Amino acid sequence: MPVPAKKAAPLRAAKPARVPRSLQKGQQTRAAILEAALGLASHMGLEGLSIGALADVTGMSKSGVFAHFGSREELQIAVVTEYHAKFEEEVFFIAIREARGLPRLRAMFERWVRRVSVEVDSGCIYISGAVEFDDRPGPVRDALVGMVKAWHAALHKAIVLSVQEGHLQPDADVEQIVFELHGLILSLHHDARFMRIPGALTRAGVGFDRTIQFYATPAGLEIEQRRKASKTSAVKR
Repeated sequence: MPVPAKKAAPLRAAKPARVPRSLQKGQQTRAAILEAALGLASHMGLEGLSIGALADVTGMSKSGVFAHFGSREELQIAVVTEYHAKFEEEVFFIAIREARGLPRLRAMFERWVRRVSVEVDSGCIYISGAVEFDDRPGPVRDALVGMVKAWHAALHKAIVLSVQEGHLQPDADVEQIVFELHGLILSLHHDARFMRIPGALTRAGVGFDRTIQFYATPAGLEIEQRRKASKTSAVKR
């Protein structure tokens, strides 16, 4: 999930282009429909989405919804794309503000866990979508797979940077670490949402700590110890 390169700021601020009111209203309506669609998909899955169901929820006509999304498939893909954009905002773009290496990798995982904790009562479209479309080839499945691969690529890069910064061992199995971290999230979602087992969030954190400790260098362990000491000090204040 590469970060878009920043463009150089223009020497003189350009006048903002005037957006026709009809276009602006259309964009606002589409955004409102997408928000409602996200809510439906979170509880009912992508397969629960339909033009008719969305029309009922939004109070619009079927033709009105259809004007923004020409088909159910297009609607489902738009929801996947919107979900991914929100995931980036809440997890990725906040986490990459941290220093390269373990601080950034930990922030990515902890923000991920925080999002899952919010989704316990609604649902994760990535996970429910994987169940719905795991054996159903087509554009919706391709969109889901593409988004998850983008996140895995971001995790992969963060782990590689941790190796380059000397925080993880040079021979650390990057793909294995990605697998283990994703496995922790899947277990967390299962135990917290389906089984309603108390303490699942804590167990996910312990799992991350153990994974890092297994692959960490002395420098990496020192970073982790300083983090724990700082956290303990903050709690005592």
